[in-house]
Amino acid sequence: MTSPVVVLGVTGSIAAYKAPDIASRLVKEGIEVHVVMTAAAERFITPLTLQTLSRNPVVCASAAGRADWKPVHIELADRASLLLIAPASANVIAELALGLAGHPLAEIALATRAPLLLAPAMNGNMWHHPATQQNVITLKNRGAHFIGPGQGILACGYEGIGRLLEPVDIVAAAKALLFPAS
Repeated sequence: MTSPVVVLGVTGSIAAYKAPDIASRLVKEGIEVHVVMTAAAERFITPLTLQTLSRNPVVCASAAGRADWKPVHIELADRASLLLIAPASANVIAELALGLAGHPLAEIALATRAPLLLAPAMNGNMWHHPATQQNVITLKNRGAHFIGPGQGILACGYEGIGRLLEPVDIVAAAKALLFPAS
């Protein structure tokens, strides 16, 4: 039996520091992990960390492309059993809701037929903004799944909703989508 393939999208959020833990936990579960980072994510965490923990090359927005004939975003879109975006920034949620494809992660989201699981992380005011809430509704109506955001002290100093849930909870949600109860 082949291992499921999770494409782990990492976006520009201080919560990106939890992505290595998510990748590591997925790999320990026997899941093949391929990480795709937005340019903003690269300002928070290095691709080398995620490459080491996922055991696969990382696709970065700043260096997308490959030498052979098949575009990497199509290859990963085809291979994905699940597209997990953690953290999912307000910007990427908006891009996905609008169907924009300005970077490899958004291109994969448009090209894959795998389930989509988003774990939002942002300031509470951004989360509650009508535009963000409409984008969430749009994505849910298209079949996307959400886990979080959680409550607590945020990186901006506010307290409230907006925290990325813990990696153990995100991995459990991913596993529930990958291995639904029969």
